[in-house]
Amino acid sequence: MQVLRWSIVVQGRVQGVGFRYFTASSARNHGLVGWVRNRDDRGVEMEVQGSPEMLAVFRVEINKGPILARVQEMKVVELPPVEGEEGFEIRY
Repeated sequence: MQVLRWSIVVQGRVQGVGFRYFTASSARNHGLVGWVRNRDDRGVEMEVQGSPEMLAVFRVEINKGPILARVQEMKVVELPPVEGEEGFEIRY
């Protein structure tokens, strides 16, 4: 099975609206691993890893975000996969 890892930075109205929790829930529902955290510039960053198909679905979901969020920009960069990582965590 092919595994990809993406670094994603999302800008817009993405802090204070449950975006990290939405992201973690979506990742877990699709069997993805990684982490998400707020940035000092009011954006949200994450690294997420899994199958190309599940990453594509995940990307569409987080682009919509939770109901109060407004994603204005999303930057995706491919990274080398990390072996042995389990689960998806919210970092503070």
